[in-house]
Amino acid sequence: MTTEDLLHRRHEALAPSYRLFYDDPVHLVRGEGVHLWDSDGRQYLDCYNNVPSVGHCHPHVVSAIAEQAGTLNTHTRYLHDGVVTLAERLGSRLGGDLGSAWLQCSGTEANDLAIQVARAASGNNGVIVTEHAYHGNSTLVRALSSNRHSGSERPDWIQVVDPPNTYRGQHRSDDAATRYADQVAEAARVLSRHGHGVAAILIDCSWDAPGVLTAPDGYVAQAADHVWEAGGLVIADEVQAGYCRLGTNFWGHERYGLLPDIVTMGKPMGAGHPVAATVTTPAIAAAFADQRSYFNTFGGNPVSAAAANAVLDVIEQEDLLANVTNTGEVLRAGLESLAHDHELIGNVSGAGLFWGIDLVTDRDSRQPLSPELTQGFITALRNNGVLMGAAGVHGNVVKMRPPLPFSKDNATHALETLAIVLSDFAAHVG
Repeated sequence: MTTEDLLHRRHEALAPSYRLFYDDPVHLVRGEGVHLWDSDGRQYLDCYNNVPSVGHCHPHVVSAIAEQAGTLNTHTRYLHDGVVTLAERLGSRLGGDLGSAWLQCSGTEANDLAIQVARAASGNNGVIVTEHAYHGNSTLVRALSSNRHSGSERPDWIQVVDPPNTYRGQHRSDDAATRYADQVAEAARVLSRHGHGVAAILIDCSWDAPGVLTAPDGYVAQAADHVWEAGGLVIADEVQAGYCRLGTNFWGHERYGLLPDIVTMGKPMGAGHPVAATVTTPAIAAAFADQRSYFNTFGGNPVSAAAANAVLDVIEQEDLLANVTNTGEVLRAGLESLAHDHELIGNVSGAGLFWGIDLVTDRDSRQPLSPELTQGFITALRNNGVLMGAAGVHGNVVKMRPPLPFSKDNATHALETLAIVLSDFAAHVG
């Protein structure tokens, strides 16, 4: 079976709304750790995929899934130790009273339920999100994913505020945190005027879709205070930022000193196996339970729980938080050095093993590189054996988001490849 044959079969069998990376697609057949191999045997350094969080095909995770699949797989209407253990372990890693969990299969489901819970607990309907955010694919959270539709399509129970972008956003001065947070206060007032009130704000502390942002000090705390003052709840969407991704802390919201009311998580939980969770306080969970029940056929099945428990095992046993923190500093220094040496880089933002490299055609005007040229840059990296992605409002931000075991040597390899492609591409762009 050639790649061309497989591509033809895919076009015939799968819906056209699916898309592939690259005009010349990569036909992957194997993964191990931070590397992938295609059908021609070529090896790639994976700097993009955060779903296999503890590395592709980690033997401990594979073994846990296989053993549990060969023993029992049902659902949460029967007692099972692995399911309860997972919920306990998640609660033990969260602050305050956060410890009542629902288990699902995807971040979409986790965020969908979080909004339902916030509405039940607050008695309000309105939701605040940041511009160009992505929170999932269900009808409810697709409406809240502002990168998926135009403003004219938004119902009036949604208010959208600018993400805290101090490089491209409208507020870049010392008071940027307050000025961005003031937008949240105004959004709350608008929702109240429309009769919806504020049920929640959804905060992704990596601001991935807008281009991987780092918020100015004080922004998250002020934004949360405005929501609480309006009677709403704060939801930390940790699907991207959680599980050590930003280094130093296990959760992204900890980076900003936030204790949210609800935490959602998904992608990294099962290292490729579909598992997700929504966690809140017992009081909020009880308020939701007073109004309705919740059941998810596959959410919280024993095999998913085994995968998720195995991922937590690996993070602890291999001290991956320390690895992310230490390797992240190598990436920080290396990316800042590249930005100093290459005019194509306008800005670098991120932390740990999550970085955005904002490509520009002119540093003074901050004119973004076109999406087409950015895709050409991503393709050039792929042709040099390194996989990265693209993000950002303008489609010009190169996104680095490798598995958590990504080492200092891996970081050096990625930086050296970036340097080669930056040098070659500068001449091409010019």
